[in-house]
Amino acid sequence: MSIVHSNGLGQFLQDNTTPHASRVATKWLQEHSSDFRHFHWPPKSPEMNIIEDIGDALLHAVENRSPQPRTPMELLTALQDSWCQFPPGYLQTPVESISRRFASLLRARGGPTRYEEGVPVFLALQCRLTNA
Repeated sequence: MSIVHSNGLGQFLQDNTTPHASRVATKWLQEHSSDFRHFHWPPKSPEMNIIEDIGDALLHAVENRSPQPRTPMELLTALQDSWCQFPPGYLQTPVESISRRFASLLRARGGPTRYEEGVPVFLALQCRLTNA
């Protein structure tokens, strides 16, 4: 983790999705557990995952394009272009929201929070291409 956070303040968020809970990932986490703080998320909790917010922003950017992407390659190009147009520091806001997300989840006693997402972004993008 010192490669990413030279100040030693790295944090690892484990969402327990199937690929992230594989034997290889679990072994790596055990071997490197002293390198960072480890937050334990509720299993497969989409409302805690900041990647949904980032994906949602990308989805909206792609939806606002004209013309709309019609092929997987056009979609990839649209996603890359949209990503490059995000302002510097864009990721700071979602990262800083993590502690608020945890507090909200605790207040809700594990129930739904305002951070709960709807349709997964990449499913929405796939549907967009299918219906184009």
